[in-house]
Amino acid sequence: MLPHRPLPPELPAAFTVAEAHRLGVGRGRLRGSDLERPFHGVRARGTTGVSTSDPADDLRTDLRRLAQAYATRMQPLEFFSHRTAATLWEIPLPALSDVVLDVSVPRPGRAPRSVGVRGHQAHPRLVRVTDHNGFKLSSPASTWASLGPMLHPYDLVAAGDAIVCRRASAGGNGFSRAPLATVDQLRAAVDAGRRPGVGALQDALGRIRPGSWSRLETWVRLILVDAGLPEPALNYDAYDDAGNFLGCIDLAYPELKIAIEYEGAHHWRTAEQFHRDIDRLNRLVEAGWRIVRLTGSHVFSTPSEVVRRVTVARAQCGATA
Repeated sequence: MLPHRPLPPELPAAFTVAEAHRLGVGRGRLRGSDLERPFHGVRARGTTGVSTSDPADDLRTDLRRLAQAYATRMQPLEFFSHRTAATLWEIPLPALSDVVLDVSVPRPGRAPRSVGVRGHQAHPRLVRVTDHNGFKLSSPASTWASLGPMLHPYDLVAAGDAIVCRRASAGGNGFSRAPLATVDQLRAAVDAGRRPGVGALQDALGRIRPGSWSRLETWVRLILVDAGLPEPALNYDAYDDAGNFLGCIDLAYPELKIAIEYEGAHHWRTAEQFHRDIDRLNRLVEAGWRIVRLTGSHVFSTPSEVVRRVTVARAQCGATA
C-alpha cells in the first residue's frame, strides 16, 4: 500500500472538510484510512494506538480528542458542559463509562443532537461560559453547579475541593496553580436560580476544603468525619524537632503524630517516585509518626476498614476520643 500523501501542515489534529478543501485537499485524500470521521464534515488524524496503563486515563484522553473534533463544527451558541467541561478543566470525577460529549446551548435554543453528543438546554442565568485551552465551555463554578444531580455526595465535594485547591507543600510537591474558583463563586453559582440537585450542592458547599489534592483524600476525610472521628489535616507539612522538613502527609492528626497515606498508582509510576515515597515514610517513622496506609479498595469497597484502622491508630497513640 502506498503511503498517504501528507496533509498540509496548517491543518490541526482535527479539522473540517471545508478547511481541508480550502487548502487543496481532495475528496479521495479525505477518505484515507489514516483519518477518523468523528462527526459529519469533520476529520481527525488517527492515533498511534498507544495507551497508558490506566483505562480511565485513556477514556479521558479519548474524550478530549473527541471534544477537539467537535469544536471544529461547534455552533456559535454551543459550549461544553457537565462532565465534559469537568474533564476539560481536569476536575476529578469517577471514571467515565463512555466517551460522549455534553454540549449545551442557552434556552430557548434547541439542544444539539448528534451521535456521540448528549445535548442540554441551559438557562442563561445559571451558567457562565468562558474559553479554556481552545475550548468554549462552562466556567468551573457553573460546571460544578451542573453536577449536583449526577455525583455521589462525596464526589461532589471532591470536585469542589479540586476547584478551590490553592495550597502548595513546603517540599515543592503540591499544586502551584491558582484556584479555578473560590467557594464564594461556587456559592454564587448555586444561588443563581433554581436548578436540579440544589440540595446536594448546598450540602456540599459547607464540606469543601481548599487543602485537598485528590479525590481519594476527600473521600477518606469524609468517611472519617461521618464516622464521628475528628477532621484530619490535609496535606500536612511535617517537621522534626530540629525543624527539618520530613515530608507532606496526605491526611494527618499532627497532635498524635498519625499520618494517613493513600497508596495509589501514582506512587509506582517511576522508580524515582517510588524511592522518594519510601524515604519520606521512613523519615516520618524515625521521627515517631505512625503510618496508616490505605488503598482505593479500602476507600470505595470497605470504608469501615478505613474507620477501624484510623480508630485503632488513634487509640494506640493516646486519643481519648
